[in-house]
Amino acid sequence: MGPMLADIVDYLICPVCRADLRLAGATVRCAGNHTFDVAKQGYVSLLTGSGQPGTADTSEMVAARAAFLDKGHYAPLADAVAEAVRAHLGPENVPAKHESCTETNDGAELRAYRGTEVEAGSGAAPAGGEQGPEAVEGHRAEGRTAPVIIDAGAGTGHYLAAVLDTVNDGIGMAFDVSKHAVRRAARVHPRAGAFVADVWRPLPIRSGVADVVIDVFAPRNGPEFRRVLRPGGAAVVVTPAPEHLSPLVEELGLLSVDEEKERRVARSLEGFAETGRRSIEFEMELEPGDIAQVVGMGPSAWHHQANTLDQRIAAFVSRNVAKRQQKVVTHAAFHLSIFEPAHRSRSVP
Repeated sequence: MGPMLADIVDYLICPVCRADLRLAGATVRCAGNHTFDVAKQGYVSLLTGSGQPGTADTSEMVAARAAFLDKGHYAPLADAVAEAVRAHLGPENVPAKHESCTETNDGAELRAYRGTEVEAGSGAAPAGGEQGPEAVEGHRAEGRTAPVIIDAGAGTGHYLAAVLDTVNDGIGMAFDVSKHAVRRAARVHPRAGAFVADVWRPLPIRSGVADVVIDVFAPRNGPEFRRVLRPGGAAVVVTPAPEHLSPLVEELGLLSVDEEKERRVARSLEGFAETGRRSIEFEMELEPGDIAQVVGMGPSAWHHQANTLDQRIAAFVSRNVAKRQQKVVTHAAFHLSIFEPAHRSRSVP
C-alpha cells in the first residue's frame, strides 16, 4: 500500500453513510462497517454500485494519454497550472528544493515548442534531494499545515504531479472515475494519494479540507467543489479553446469545442466568481505516433471507430510526407481560469 493513501484517508468520508474513514489492514472502513478494499497499486475505490460508468476512460485511452503526456507535449500547460496554484497559495509554499517525481517513460524527452506563451520547465531537480511524505510529517510536527490540492477527474495525475513539484509540502488527492487512470495516479508522486470516485456524485471528501481544486478537461461539480474548499480556497479550471488541435480536428474529423462550452463551464460553477483568466497557446511538432495518441486519449476516441481513425491518420500523414513534412505542426490552445466562491471574491471585470 502506498504511504500517501494513509496520509489522505483523514480527508475521506464513506460514500455510503458519510462517516469518517480509517485504514484497517488492507481495507478502508467507517464506523458503520462499510468496507472498501485497497488495491495492490495503493489506491481505493470509493465508487458505489455495480460496474463503472460508461464515461470512464478505458485502459487504451489511459495508456495513450500517459504516453503522450510523458513526452512533454503539454509541458507548457502543466507549468501554467502549477504556477496558478502556487500563486494562489502564496510564496510561503514555494519549495526551496524542487522535486521532479512525475513518472515518465524511458527515453521520453521534452519536444520542441514554437510560439509558446509559457516557458516549458526543464524537469530537472536541483541539488538538495526530494521532499516526500517524511518532510510533510516533519512540518506537521512543527505546527505547519500542509496545503491540500484535490485533482478532480485527475486521469493519470500528470497535472497534480506538476503542482506538487512546485508547492512546498503540498498533499495531493487525485480521483477519477476510471480505475485504469487511478492506478497510475496512485504512484505519480510521493505526496499524492488516489481513489476512484465519480465527480457527478457527492464526493467522498470531508468539507472544507482543500486549499485548491484543479480540474483539467474534466467535468465540474460546482456545489461539491465549493463544499470541499476551505475559506480562501479556489478552483483552477482548464478547458480547451475552439482552435485546440488545429489542423487535426479539421483533417481527421475530430470532435470540436462547441460554442456553448464557456456558458456550460459558467453554469457548472454557479456560486463561484471567475477572478482570473488567461489563454495558453503553443505549437507542437507531432510524429504519426503522437497524433494517434492525442486522438486516442480524447473524446473523439469514444465517437469514432479505431480503424476509421487509423485510416484517416495514415492518409493525413501520407499527405504531409508527400510535402516533405515529417512532423505535423499542431496548435494547442487552452483557457485557464481561477474560480473562487462568490461571497468572498470579485469577478474579473
